[in-house]
Amino acid sequence: MTEQFRDSESILKMGRIIRLSDDIAEVIVDEGVVIDSDMVREYHTWIQENLNDPCMLLINKTHPYTYTFQAQKEIATLDQIQAMAVVVYNRISEVTTRDLASFPREHQWNIQIFDSRHDALLWLESQSY
Repeated sequence: MTEQFRDSESILKMGRIIRLSDDIAEVIVDEGVVIDSDMVREYHTWIQENLNDPCMLLINKTHPYTYTFQAQKEIATLDQIQAMAVVVYNRISEVTTRDLASFPREHQWNIQIFDSRHDALLWLESQSY
């Protein structure tokens, strides 16, 4: 990871995104947020404007949050997103992540679930073209 990005953090309505490199960002959604379509659009715009294409995301589920039905259909549908690693800290987060990942989409996600941030980052780096 390039050192210049270590403190590159953006605050969005749903939480914060930390740019870890030119093509990897860490996403931390605030506790209790209900992600809606407007938040998804803001999130996608940030990805398009701040990460190289293709890019990868580290979703760090440190807090519980939910999605509206429409947001579940729209989230992470950018072709730019090559892979997502999700770090979970409990069984409920793992089950809800698996459920969201199985949602019918035009392009299925390249996603893996981890209980270690370190392992998630290693996997993302292995997914890079």
